[in-house]
Amino acid sequence: MVTLVAAISKNNCIGKDNGIPWDLPEDMKRMREITRHKVLIMGRKTYESIPENRRPLPQRTSVVITRDKDYVLPEGVERYDSIKEALDAHKGEEIIGFGGERIFAEMIEYADLLDITHVDMDIPECHAFFPPIDKNIWKENLREDHAGFSFVQYVRI
Repeated sequence: MVTLVAAISKNNCIGKDNGIPWDLPEDMKRMREITRHKVLIMGRKTYESIPENRRPLPQRTSVVITRDKDYVLPEGVERYDSIKEALDAHKGEEIIGFGGERIFAEMIEYADLLDITHVDMDIPECHAFFPPIDKNIWKENLREDHAGFSFVQYVRI
């Protein structure tokens, strides 16, 4: 199963200035629970945005997609040139698309589930976006509303 996990603003923003433009401890806690013991596929910039003392994230398999053959990763972190190559290497495992923009855009066609935190704000001058969630392809399955944000799961129709 392939799941994309993201927090997105009303204007589909996922990142600004190489960081997350909000602070939602509940979202971070939920993300930890959802991703634990799974394969995380992410781009180089997303990997680098994780605080150095926290990477690789514990109890997860970290996979970084980069075409830079000289990019050095610590032992235990996997590097692939393409998402397809990473998916093929982890067939039969639970896979999480973890960002950023290009990774989400390419992985959405492989995804079975979207686990989204909808953040109730617009982010001006956003630098990275989540692809539009097409209601002809995705159906809301679960929703948990909170003040300022909602946890929503979408399943592929």
